[in-house]
Amino acid sequence: MTRVESLEAPLVVGAGVAGLSVALGLERAVVITSKEMGSTWWAQGGIAAAVSADDSPGAHAADTVAVAGGLAVEDAVAALTGGGPEAIARLIEMGAQFDRDDDGALVLSREGGHHARRVVHADGDATGAEVMRALNAAVDTADTVEMLEGRVVDLARHDDRVVGVVTADGKKRVVYTAPAVIMATGGAGRMYSHTTNPSGVTGEGIMMAGRAGARLADLEFVQFHPTALNAGKDPMPLLTEALRGEGAKLVDAAGRRFMDRYHPMAELAPRDIVARAIFWQYDRGSSAYLDGRSIVNFHERFPTVTAHALSVGLDPSEDLLPVSPAAHYYMGGIDADPSGRTSVPGLWAVGECSSTGVHGANRLASNSLLEGLVFGAKVAHDVDSTPRPAPIGPVEVPGDSLDLPVLSGPVIEDLRQVMWDRVGLIRTGSGLWEARNSLVDMEPILGRTIAGRNAVNLGLLMTMAALRRSESRGGHYRADYPEEDPKQAMRALVVPGATPAERVR
Repeated sequence: MTRVESLEAPLVVGAGVAGLSVALGLERAVVITSKEMGSTWWAQGGIAAAVSADDSPGAHAADTVAVAGGLAVEDAVAALTGGGPEAIARLIEMGAQFDRDDDGALVLSREGGHHARRVVHADGDATGAEVMRALNAAVDTADTVEMLEGRVVDLARHDDRVVGVVTADGKKRVVYTAPAVIMATGGAGRMYSHTTNPSGVTGEGIMMAGRAGARLADLEFVQFHPTALNAGKDPMPLLTEALRGEGAKLVDAAGRRFMDRYHPMAELAPRDIVARAIFWQYDRGSSAYLDGRSIVNFHERFPTVTAHALSVGLDPSEDLLPVSPAAHYYMGGIDADPSGRTSVPGLWAVGECSSTGVHGANRLASNSLLEGLVFGAKVAHDVDSTPRPAPIGPVEVPGDSLDLPVLSGPVIEDLRQVMWDRVGLIRTGSGLWEARNSLVDMEPILGRTIAGRNAVNLGLLMTMAALRRSESRGGHYRADYPEEDPKQAMRALVVPGATPAERVR
């Protein structure tokens, strides 16, 4: 049984930093979200913004472009960094409490790839939680935002336009139509067996858009955070980059530093370089630890990291912390401009599920929360400025999304392991073909559920994108093509195509 309900306001899918930023900027909005907690809550790192007198949005933009592997869309970067100071001011006006010194000035940290202290933090390493507290408080007092709970499983169309979403509750389906749909569904870190991302972050929103005919971009570019706590947990606890900014060193079991062999900036090198260096430590039979024992008042300054370490019997002020890279952020996603417009009318995308080119092939540290804040406001303005469509006729929904069970079974763990082993930090042509063949073999089983279908199809798209890029660039490293190829200095776009649809009214 499928029910259709019409909404008068734009519909935002997702309630993280990007989704709530859009909702609060719209004249009226409906936000639909599942019970699962998104990645924003877990974000330890801060928000990069040029808020000090000796910094500038231009300098911030230069650092962003420098780590992006030659693929940054510079107009998008300028929009991002130019909107940083206003985004911080807006959060403070909402009541966000950022760390300040004794004189009341914002405490600014430096992280990998930055040449200035420009990263704003809350409670040392709990910035995401504080941002979400402030945004949720603003939503609670806003009479312009309605919250709905539901699991979105697909998009509804009319002709060539997205006109709503399909939600599932067991076997029941509800189609919500709306004048605009804004996807803010997050990334795809759970595609990998080693990840800092919570459950549910499997790129489902990206695949929904692709099934509706939206163009996708940069699917080969995954950012692996260098320092996740290697203690057998899933997701792996993040050890924030701010630790290295405050003097923590990467060492082997004997306490010897190794990053100076890989990059002049050592521990503060771009994330892809640090992550591969740690990977190679393990590959050669060594190990990698984060040594933060020199950081004064560690427990007070980094309470989240302290709690993670203590939970596995380690004291970061006294012990070395074993670290490993882990899938953390996805530069690929739904192709969109800084205003969130996609290639499909009626559909916008913002935050990690989008790919605006602002990160290029490799994201600069602490630009992700900033992206949700700055581009969220831009998306809201664009949606409100776009004329509402005429009343729609019959709504079309892919038939399998009306019939299939939602959740995948244990075989999804096999997919995650294949992605980590073959489509992870170090890739080769032969390994990628093995991944492709393994995923094709899994498809008949995974395709029996909506979550499994989305995961295997996204995995195949990511794998084939990595095969086509026969070079190394940013977060994409091919051991068989270890150098950048100037001829491949372009973004890769793909249109997966919509599946057959059924009319539901």
